Amino acid sequence: MKPVIPVFFAADDNYLPFLAVSLGSVKANASKNYDYDIHILHSGLDSDNMRRTAMLDEDGFTVRFDDVTDKLSAISKSLQLRDYYTGTTYYRIFIAEMFPEYEKALYLDSDTVVLGDISELYNHELGDNLVGAVTDETVSGEPVFCDYVQKALGISPDNYFNAGILLMNLKAFRRENFYEGFNRLLRLYKFSVAQDQDYLNVLCRGRVLYISSEWNKMPMPTETRIPPKLIHYNLTRKPWHYNNVPYREYFWEYARKSEFYREIIDVRDSFTDERKLADSECEKRLIALAAREAADPANYYRKYAAM
Repeated sequence: MKPVIPVFFAADDNYLPFLAVSLGSVKANASKNYDYDIHILHSGLDSDNMRRTAMLDEDGFTVRFDDVTDKLSAISKSLQLRDYYTGTTYYRIFIAEMFPEYEKALYLDSDTVVLGDISELYNHELGDNLVGAVTDETVSGEPVFCDYVQKALGISPDNYFNAGILLMNLKAFRRENFYEGFNRLLRLYKFSVAQDQDYLNVLCRGRVLYISSEWNKMPMPTETRIPPKLIHYNLTRKPWHYNNVPYREYFWEYARKSEFYREIIDVRDSFTDERKLADSECEKRLIALAAREAADPANYYRKYAAM
């Protein structure tokens, strides 16, 4: 039998077309020396959308849908949501508890395209670290965000990771009751800037294996074109909305092979100037929010870090 690599995604119906693109790219570039268990976490999906996504399923590449509605309901009143965020961003927190058969797993955001062999990412040795992750280029490239993670979270920008691509030490998560720790912190303080990503950075501080940026390359406006192994179209930099996004050609390469290609084209063509303006306003609000949180005398770091 081949070794099994579990890979988790999270999506709602709006994002399932883009998840299918990401999943197709994983499949196209993955080593044949492994079997892959693909889990799509959701809280209700259209049956036809699931059927079309499941067409990628074959021997050695299983595609499963896992409903996390009950888990989400248990904490939904405590969740902080804003702008483009939905409850799906918190699904990764449930993986260790829901899937005790796995000691380690990958989590990938749906707005990604994988160009490298995903087994290479999975095979990083975590040791006693809770996660393997890449430092967040969006944070390091924006002075306001740098200020925020230092003054509101007490984390150096060089150590603040993006949670859209995670190699998760599920065995350690369970051993150390990570889910309970998340629940306690959720009740204690509401992070509103990067939400679950901030929780993960605080809870995993000092227990992170930092992985090369080629495994979470973002289309930054001042991008240096180094060969990526995984592209993450983070925040509003979506190639299905804009024609000038760096690395867009890789997204469209796999989108054209997707069952959802026509829907993705429709999304692109219907993205109006008003919605582009809303994206711009969203980015401005996020920067302003980060500045306020950094200056807040009652922010998490100032109020609770010494506890």
